[in-house]
Amino acid sequence: MVLVFTNLARNNPDYMISEEQFREEIAGIIANAVREDVGDGDHSSLACIPADAVGKAQLLVKDKGIVAGVEFAREVFAYVDPELEMETLIPDGSPVEFGDIVFYVSGRSQSILKAERLVLNGMQRMSAIATKTRKYVRLLEGTNTRILDTRKTTPGIRALEKWAVQIGGGQNHRFALYDMIMLKDNHIDFAGGITAAIEKTKQYLKDTGRDLKIIVEARNLDEVAEILKAGGIHRILLDNFNFQETEKAVKMIGDKSQSESSGGINENTIRRYALCGVDYISSGALTHSVYNMDFSLKAV
Repeated sequence: MVLVFTNLARNNPDYMISEEQFREEIAGIIANAVREDVGDGDHSSLACIPADAVGKAQLLVKDKGIVAGVEFAREVFAYVDPELEMETLIPDGSPVEFGDIVFYVSGRSQSILKAERLVLNGMQRMSAIATKTRKYVRLLEGTNTRILDTRKTTPGIRALEKWAVQIGGGQNHRFALYDMIMLKDNHIDFAGGITAAIEKTKQYLKDTGRDLKIIVEARNLDEVAEILKAGGIHRILLDNFNFQETEKAVKMIGDKSQSESSGGINENTIRRYALCGVDYISSGALTHSVYNMDFSLKAV
């Protein structure tokens, strides 16, 4: 599997999920999607296409953006029928326009038809995310700020959406609840305050022998100061800070921890936040607010 995720350690030093875990996630997504879509058989194809019939199809672009999911398609075809052959013309991460042909796939016609919808659904979603991510990355050019995704992903296909962010040039935040500790407002309030939440977290890590980095969310400058006083925090998340508050917070934090801005940041404000000096900007919009790119898989 040729994955952008093979560069996880280099591109995302905070990312804890291994390549092996990621491969397992993708395999699980494919298996479940085929189960959901095919059930006890693709009876439309079985009814009118001979089992020994062979054919060829092309992935045709009907939109404009960044293509993502080519290697996912390869994995789907291999799962459905290892004898299907795929010829890639345009790799993941490339700009595409209406009329471009991304790849050809050839082999048993029944197999191509069985895989068609899953390939299209995955690529359309992934390409939309990669396209939006690339736009945000370009808005940050010339700054030292990097764009991150969030856990605001579609249940069951998080690995695909995180993969698409990487293809678009972004970086991944934590994958799930298990690979990083992130103390947000509800954790802090339920724990009895910032200091209490941090102390309990440090003790938990010590007691369990876990080596997890800690991010703590701050809602105002006073909370930034309290987090810094507690110490031992990998990153402070500045939630819904305005520009002036963000600049002050970045100066307070200095090199004591990383900084991250989040909360309602959009295309019109993202660069201004970056110019405040934050290390990261996280945006749930990369994955939860996109319109699928249009592709079709046509027989040739």
